[in-house]
Amino acid sequence: MLQSLKSVRQLAMSAMKQSVPVTEFRMPVPWGEMRGRVWGPEHGRPVLCIHGWSDNSGSFNNLIPLLPADWRCVAVDLPGHGLSSHRPAGVFYTFPTYIADVRRVIEALQWKRFSIIGHSMGGNISGMLCVLYPDMVEALVLLDSYGFLPVDVKRMGRIMRRGIEEMLEYEKKLQERKERIYTYEKAKERLKAANQYLSDKSVEILLERGVQEVDGGVVFTRDVRINLTNIIRNTLEQCLEMQSQITAKVLVLRASHGLEKTFPQPEEIAVPLLKGWSGERNTIVTVEGDHHVHLNNPESVAPIITDFLLSQTSQQMANESGVDQSAKL
Repeated sequence: MLQSLKSVRQLAMSAMKQSVPVTEFRMPVPWGEMRGRVWGPEHGRPVLCIHGWSDNSGSFNNLIPLLPADWRCVAVDLPGHGLSSHRPAGVFYTFPTYIADVRRVIEALQWKRFSIIGHSMGGNISGMLCVLYPDMVEALVLLDSYGFLPVDVKRMGRIMRRGIEEMLEYEKKLQERKERIYTYEKAKERLKAANQYLSDKSVEILLERGVQEVDGGVVFTRDVRINLTNIIRNTLEQCLEMQSQITAKVLVLRASHGLEKTFPQPEEIAVPLLKGWSGERNTIVTVEGDHHVHLNNPESVAPIITDFLLSQTSQQMANESGVDQSAKL
């Protein structure tokens, strides 16, 4: 007999009280390795967590322990971030290559179908992944992310040119460039200055994978090339078309003082994208908090994410049995 969604939630809340095993994720890639962290049992419900630009898998350290303990949550360090290897010399960081990275991770995990929690840039990567691999993604949670990041078609050429010129300039100065060494406290100050919304504890969590010790102090682990302009972008029309092709159910979790404050988009871009998520299949929720609300105040988003993903499980069970489970809720 099928359990009601209420019963499923009660079991999940009980599971949350149990200790969740955490292990390090490592997998080889042609240019080195990708790293990350894994929570939960080996055969638990698969949930992939993708962090935002310049962050790392530590971004989910506070959130995942508040999710059901029987979920298998894998949070990866994208290439050039955290403890994952930097891309080879001369290679750009672009959304298509990030998607290929995630596809490699899925292959290594041998997941056939899974859910995704994507924060900021991680949400943009997730949106495109849903389009390219619709049969793989069961549900998508966009954590303070539009799901796509379009640009005005008139600016496309200038953006590509700027990114190429930035890479060439970077390569010219590569021999002269010396890695700057910080004390740990100075590294904390720099990260905090770059993101004033991060709490002191959140800064320390991101620095666990964001710096490494060297003689004389610490250096940041991220590749400075991630700061270069992304040369492969899509127009609003292309993004809206891709958005319309997504078959997975989507939860858009917006922070009241989040993306619109830290990285505001023109109204002619933001409004159509949000409208595209307003269909019956999707859910838009606004919570009090900043762009890193899932790291600074995870308790405000964990129940929403849990209910949303459990509702997809309940509906899938109903569909597989041929019973309209919604009538029992």
